Amino acid sequence: MGKVVKNLGLYLVLVLVVVTMVNTFLTPEEVQKQYDEISYSQFLKDLDAGNIRILQIRNNTIPGESSSATLQGELHDGRRFLTYGLDVSGLADKAAEKGVMVTVEAPQKNTWLMSLMTSLFPTLLLIGVWVYFLNNMQPGGGRVMSFSKSKAKLFLDNKPKVTFADVAGCEESKEELQEVIHFLKEPEKFKKLGARVPKGVLLVGPPGTGKTLLARAAAGEADVPFFSASGSDFVEMFVGVGAARVRDLFEQSKKYQPCIIFIDEMDAVGRHRGAGLGGGHDEREQTLNQLLVELDGFDDTSSTILIAATNRPDILDPALLRPGRFDRHITVDRPDVKGREEILKVHMKDKTFADDVDVSVLARRTPGLVGADLANLVNEGALLAARHGKDKISMEDLEEGIERVMAGPERKSRILNDHEKKIIAYHETGHAIVAKILPGSDPVHKISIIPRGHAALGYTLQIPEEDRFLMSKSELMNRISILLSGRVSEEIVFGDVTSGAANDLERATQTARQMVTQLGMSETLGLVKLGNKREEIFLGRDISEDRNYSEQVAYKIDQEVKSIIDTCYENAKEILTARRDLMDKIANVLLEREVIDSEEFERLMNEDKVNLTKHEADVIPDDVKNAPDVPEMPDIRVDKLPETGRDFIA
Repeated sequence: MGKVVKNLGLYLVLVLVVVTMVNTFLTPEEVQKQYDEISYSQFLKDLDAGNIRILQIRNNTIPGESSSATLQGELHDGRRFLTYGLDVSGLADKAAEKGVMVTVEAPQKNTWLMSLMTSLFPTLLLIGVWVYFLNNMQPGGGRVMSFSKSKAKLFLDNKPKVTFADVAGCEESKEELQEVIHFLKEPEKFKKLGARVPKGVLLVGPPGTGKTLLARAAAGEADVPFFSASGSDFVEMFVGVGAARVRDLFEQSKKYQPCIIFIDEMDAVGRHRGAGLGGGHDEREQTLNQLLVELDGFDDTSSTILIAATNRPDILDPALLRPGRFDRHITVDRPDVKGREEILKVHMKDKTFADDVDVSVLARRTPGLVGADLANLVNEGALLAARHGKDKISMEDLEEGIERVMAGPERKSRILNDHEKKIIAYHETGHAIVAKILPGSDPVHKISIIPRGHAALGYTLQIPEEDRFLMSKSELMNRISILLSGRVSEEIVFGDVTSGAANDLERATQTARQMVTQLGMSETLGLVKLGNKREEIFLGRDISEDRNYSEQVAYKIDQEVKSIIDTCYENAKEILTARRDLMDKIANVLLEREVIDSEEFERLMNEDKVNLTKHEADVIPDDVKNAPDVPEMPDIRVDKLPETGRDFIA
């Protein structure tokens, strides 16, 4: 019905526009075609001369018809003329005395309604056209009269068919959501015992870990109406619109209880208050205030549960995170080996694979990858197989997919001269040899001098054999030595250094500074944490660092960092100097083949016939040699230790 009324209104507006245009533009043109205009003075002369036969008086407009060809001007017998006069009173009597047939048109009554329509119609017409185009031409189909309506999508019969069986790699998170599902299915069971189900559930985790998928699975398992919205859907340029949309969303949810409201990217609307550019009165903060009121305003009989997802819980407002609003925080972390294997099976179930594909091997070779990365890995393997005209996806295709995800596609168009290729070969060989010699280092999986991605001219890929969550001081020292070994090999072989180790130096310096200022691994400075990150909540990132130490301490920090770098550099230099022949052999093979896999690298190392145990006493410090094999430290923020659990050294 509403659509019919809207169409009728559109047709009415179009008809009025056409009629107005016809009356305004076409009528004068038609009059000009039927009459010859003459001046009023000429008309009076012809009237006195008796050359006019018919005359009609219409207010100030005077049309007529001539009676003789002797009429002055261009008029002939029977031709029509038209003139205009200001004061036509007495003209009818004068023309009648001359024998002219005179007709006088009755004056139109100028009613108040006619005057009102004449003055207001153009304005109303313009307003109507403006409203119509504003309602129908806005991006996304928005309506000028429905700004305050929520943009959340309601899923009833078409709600997500995803269940927990389709979600892998986060078993603990699924268990945490089970209570919410049970409450929506059997609310009386909880109310009987006086239990209060969480009003809000916040899913926290790195990007790509499956937070949105988990929320959709919860809706599918509960089999209840599902409202889905994004945090950015609430915030508009008009102040108050976001708060109105929040109110409208929760009003709608009351009609479909029990139900689930899911808000993705909660940090877009839930950022810490008081950090915006508009103080406490900007649109984003008003929207957050209304959301806080709605969450805390649920009555005890409400069966509406809010699920939100974010990867930046540190910038959310504390009032939003307190019990009574988001009672339960569920961490959806990076999957472990078993989780990665289950995720790979989910993404591989609809594809055809060769017999040599081993999912467990792929899971072990992809530490640190999240669900989105694993899905991309399988898709890249399928694309490569299709590109090569294969009927099935092979292990080789998936291995190439891993490298594309980790390092980017091959840059075959980047042509290197022989001298540059030789430098890169020795650089990567230095990384690999030191990584093999130092204890506790991750095994070398592949060495390549084929350019990949936007910056890597070559790479040495280390993949751990198992997931690790802690890292010792000796292992950090070993990592720095491995990073510096590429520069060391260039200096030993060529007597000069290049810019190829820029990223290695950056990572080595960052790791050494973290050891000194954050991890308490400096004997000189002791067990203290130096420096605090200062974060602008509105921007959502670290912008500077507050120095809570003196200039003397800052000097000691620089000296300690330099000391660690120098120690690791000398360590790598001793290892590579003692194995110069081995370095030449591996570099020559790498120049010939461009890629050396783990098996070939192990064979070349075993052919060296070097007693590693004897040499360790000379080149490896005691604290490194006797270090226990402990797991790796987990990464919490991107500016900390490498987050993936693997080393990709360019």
